[in-house]
Amino acid sequence: MKSITANDLKSRGVSVLEAALEHQDEVLISVRGKPRFVVMDIEHYERLCEAEIHSAWQQAREAISQGDYVVATADEHIARWRQALAENVL
Repeated sequence: MKSITANDLKSRGVSVLEAALEHQDEVLISVRGKPRFVVMDIEHYERLCEAEIHSAWQQAREAISQGDYVVATADEHIARWRQALAENVL
């Protein structure tokens, strides 16, 4: 992954990002020598979001096929979460 500095971004602006993204999907921005941010073009971001949604959908289908789910009302669901939070806090 190509890396650019925050100072380079500050002095050259978006053009440095555009140039870096011509040949790869992501660019690392370092601040004071340490990696801090990753920038990507919107098409790559949308592909990642779609892949994440697809993965969650597959996990949900797998859980359903294994019977790993709970049927509950909203109030029951909230009560279950409150109980779980109370158990973890103590």
